[in-house]
Amino acid sequence: MSTYSKIVGSGSYIPEIEVKNEDFLKNIFYNTDGSHNGETTPEVLEKFYNITGIQERRYAREDQKASDLAFIAASRALESSGIDKESLDYILVAHNFGDVSANTVAPQLMPSLAARVKHLLKIENPKTVAYDILFGCPGWVQAMIQANYFIKSGDAKRVMIIGSETLSRVCDPHDRDSMIYSDGAGATILEAVESENETGIIAHSVRTDTLNEAYFLWSGASHNPDFQNRDRDFYIKMHGHKIYEYVISNVPQLVKECIEKAGLGLKDIKKVLIHQANEKMDEAIAKRLFRLYGERQVPDDIMPMIIKKMGNNSVATVPILYDMITKGELEGHHFTKGDHVVFASVGAGMSINAFVYQF
Repeated sequence: MSTYSKIVGSGSYIPEIEVKNEDFLKNIFYNTDGSHNGETTPEVLEKFYNITGIQERRYAREDQKASDLAFIAASRALESSGIDKESLDYILVAHNFGDVSANTVAPQLMPSLAARVKHLLKIENPKTVAYDILFGCPGWVQAMIQANYFIKSGDAKRVMIIGSETLSRVCDPHDRDSMIYSDGAGATILEAVESENETGIIAHSVRTDTLNEAYFLWSGASHNPDFQNRDRDFYIKMHGHKIYEYVISNVPQLVKECIEKAGLGLKDIKKVLIHQANEKMDEAIAKRLFRLYGERQVPDDIMPMIIKKMGNNSVATVPILYDMITKGELEGHHFTKGDHVVFASVGAGMSINAFVYQF
């Protein structure tokens, strides 16, 4: 008998406020040097949709912060698992900007979001250790990998892993790339199980490239040279083309490496649940992955997509996607006992990670 990490509960929170592409018609977009490129806002929106596939995204209410979203997702995960909250050994929260209040860009990082969530859950057990993980968009996947190590080592029996973000609070209204970002939270609970056969998390792979890639995503000033408090406001920025090239060149190879570490082939994989920042980029990842195996045809249902309606909610994307499928909320997708599924992400760092999970 061996010890494995199985998901025994999940929950998510998708904010109620829907922001459609046309809601940005009032925005004036600038280039990185503060100039205009001559495009009208409708032209910018059309090009944006054609590239990203995003039609709308969700924003948190003004009275909500990332820890509030995380708390709701965590509560739903506990409810679905049926376990006692006091039995959790760890609470790990992945994020990038901490709690950011409405109408500010100032992060609140102390106490940690994990401590805030434990407080909101009213957990009394001092042995429930709570801490945060900063790993870019792959943060939740990395937290799952860490939790698996805790369980495999015998240090933990139950770990809650949460990804929560309010990227809408750190978006530059004069940067067209900011239309990508959204808010949300997803949570899972991993539990130690004894089994003679492989189950749960069976392999993982991770890499971080910083020599030339460290600042493909960074925090910077507004594109608008006349923006109030421009020098004090630091918004999320990115070199989109460089990120695209990096992702296409490296993500498929890492996913293949992870599948091989699990002793499997591509045909054994039922789903690939991947971080979603750009619909066209994810489609290209799938095509490149299949070509690495000599396959030209990509099954329509292997990579479930929610970016069209959700946008990019960073660390929350993959756990939200998992929760939606588990609870039958994503038409045409489901998990069956014995399925092998890849969870993968890529983001600031630049970092890429993946794990293979057997249901």
